[in-house]
Amino acid sequence: MRRLRTLTVSACVLALTLGGLPGATGTAAAAPATDVMISVYLEGSGNNKAVELHNPTAAPIRLTGYGLNLFPNGAGTARRSLALDDHTIPAGGHLLVVNSQASAELRSRGGLESGVTAFNGDDALTLTRDGAVIDSVGQVGTDPGTSWEAGGVATKDMTLTRKGCTVDIDPSDAYDPSVEFTATTSDDLTTLGTVTCAAGSPPPSPTPTPPGGGVTPIAAVQGSGDESPMVGATVTVEGVVVGDFQGEGQFGGVYLQDAGDGDESTSDGIFVFGRAVGEVAAGDVLRVTGKVSEFKGQTQITPTTVTRPPSSDLTMPAPVALSLPLGDAERVEGMLVTFPDALTIVEYHNYDRFGEIVYAPERQWTPTGVVEPGDEARALAATNKAARLVVDDGRGVQNPSPAIHPDGKPLTADHVFRGGDRVSGLTGVMSWFNNSYKLQPTTGATFTVANPRPAVPAKQGDLRLASFNVLNYFTTLTSDNAAARGADTPEEFARQQAKIVAAMTEIDADVFGLMEIENNGTAVDNLVAALNDKAGADTFAAVHTGVVGGDAIFQAFIYKPAVVEPVGDVATLDFADGKNRHSLVQTFRHKSSGELVTVSVNHLKSKGSACNGDPDLGDGQGNCNLTRTSAAQRLAEWLRSDPTGQGAQATVIIGDLNSYDHEDPIRALTAAGFQDMEKKFSGEQAYSYVFDGMAGYLDHALANEAAAQRIVDTRSWHINADEADILDYDMSFKKPSEAALFTPSPFRSSDHDPIIVSLQLGSAPQPPAPAPSAKPEPAPSASPVPPPTRVSPARPTPPSPQPGLPSTGHRSQ
Repeated sequence: MRRLRTLTVSACVLALTLGGLPGATGTAAAAPATDVMISVYLEGSGNNKAVELHNPTAAPIRLTGYGLNLFPNGAGTARRSLALDDHTIPAGGHLLVVNSQASAELRSRGGLESGVTAFNGDDALTLTRDGAVIDSVGQVGTDPGTSWEAGGVATKDMTLTRKGCTVDIDPSDAYDPSVEFTATTSDDLTTLGTVTCAAGSPPPSPTPTPPGGGVTPIAAVQGSGDESPMVGATVTVEGVVVGDFQGEGQFGGVYLQDAGDGDESTSDGIFVFGRAVGEVAAGDVLRVTGKVSEFKGQTQITPTTVTRPPSSDLTMPAPVALSLPLGDAERVEGMLVTFPDALTIVEYHNYDRFGEIVYAPERQWTPTGVVEPGDEARALAATNKAARLVVDDGRGVQNPSPAIHPDGKPLTADHVFRGGDRVSGLTGVMSWFNNSYKLQPTTGATFTVANPRPAVPAKQGDLRLASFNVLNYFTTLTSDNAAARGADTPEEFARQQAKIVAAMTEIDADVFGLMEIENNGTAVDNLVAALNDKAGADTFAAVHTGVVGGDAIFQAFIYKPAVVEPVGDVATLDFADGKNRHSLVQTFRHKSSGELVTVSVNHLKSKGSACNGDPDLGDGQGNCNLTRTSAAQRLAEWLRSDPTGQGAQATVIIGDLNSYDHEDPIRALTAAGFQDMEKKFSGEQAYSYVFDGMAGYLDHALANEAAAQRIVDTRSWHINADEADILDYDMSFKKPSEAALFTPSPFRSSDHDPIIVSLQLGSAPQPPAPAPSAKPEPAPSASPVPPPTRVSPARPTPPSPQPGLPSTGHRSQ
């Protein structure tokens, strides 16, 4: 299945919860405005609602990561949010956000329209940057009744205009609008665009005396538990800057680390959030006074003052050396750390969206691809999970640009990485974001190409078969029909087709069995035409099936007429379960030897979605294991019945079976006499797919005894599973520099690797393969096998794409 399209959404929107912030009494917490602020709050008649934002600095501010969030009627969670990512406020300038139902006069003044301004006087509003509050109106989690009101200033039926350059960064404390705003009539537009703060440095603020008159050790702020014991307190800490992440798209703060308390159970580092920090460099010593909080599980201080002490004994600390498995990393949260040992790249699914790469000491294998389902598989999965390190890119935005290579340089088409490559000396600050510890690099790592891009396997034998999941090759574009699953635009389709054609012409198989072709009866002809444009006229031809079944995708055969010819009609097996796609079977005559080979191409139900009465049992085999096992049993029985009626002795099963080799469906087939050719020639660590950082093979070649004697080689060509999907054809949400990474090469032409099977026909049979070593676990008895459906080569009028079964793909298998 094509992976879900990446959607750029500010990290603060969707479910911003502030209900856990500690309550307080008194006036709102004020801080000098050094970032975007709310300059006008207009609560007018009817739908005349607006919020004006002001940039008080001397430089333009791009609003990537900024958001407006509405908390109606005392809600502790934002019910409406607006991501401001695509907008920029010039130095000293303003941006007006108006209600889409406001008067024409008000809307004519607006920069953008949004329902986030559908507030009444009793609704709180926050302005956030990367999820942290930088200004607010009202008190989140409190319903004041009609409005917040004091000193003749109210949040209902009035226009509130900022009277100074301070902002309210704590929306949980008691709120007095008169502290920061003056009030005029409800529909007063005259103050829009008039608020200005002196561009440049923020107004000076008095330096408060920290509790006890001294500096609090960072370890005391962090504590030895998952959360700080000092949440809500105002503290003063002093430390060395070990990580500066204040740049565009970064986290908006720095990490400080002090000399430490000698207790290895407590961290000596902490994140300081806010632009009040100003320009710094690694090694600078700062004294910070501010309020302690937990933001999404990471302890941080939001400063009211930041100074540079005139003298300090602090120096840049040596990074703490760590190794995997890491254990509880809370003890080093916010600290400078390093991993001196060489680590292996195992996962890169979130690289394009978040800049993340996952490392482990060695390559990790899908448990049910190397051990038995159940306790062994669960134990290996736990071992794999414990021995991982997520390395981020120091940025908090989605789809960052440029993408950063593990060595710290920009990723280019000529400077890429692959799964299995190695790095050493990973160094940075240990952070906590989105429910996991992540290393934020402060320097590039030493990179070693340990898994170079491979050449296509050399030809052997005299007949080459290939199984290739082409990841939703649709001639119908999603821009024309939302039910389509492939390319969105003609440009994307051209890129997708160029990669698939490059891969197939290099494989140069005599028979291709393809999965995830649009089930419209004509897409395969389009692909054949593109292949022949490159390989030469009439080099390839298709076996025509028309539309088969009700799913949007199906399988297809493409072959070389000069080498083989189809004999008899193509046959299909309907598993009649509404889950597994029909099996497609064709017998081919090898022209030079005259031998017949029957090929069955399949695409069984994915693991990604549940089947009624066939849930994930937690043994490692995923959803719908019984459904796939039953299909495998029926397939084996059906193939023994010679469904094409041609009397071929040799039969090969290929395709995406959505099952790893120790799972019940594969054991059902091997117990029925079909030998696992991938395992025979590549061993237990064969793979064609990477899921959740673990490699294994869902794509199979299984042969009966007659075919196995003639197979001289079977292996995956690793052009896809090891490649980051930022290199694929899809242009959705890619910045120009990332879209330009595309090359019309075989690499990342799909998410599955193709499997290449070589046979030697017309000569003495090969020695038989070893007998299967394991029998399948009990599985549902197969239903009686229906007679084969013979499909004539007629070409029907292509129907519209149909939504159907989830296709197999990354994150859903």
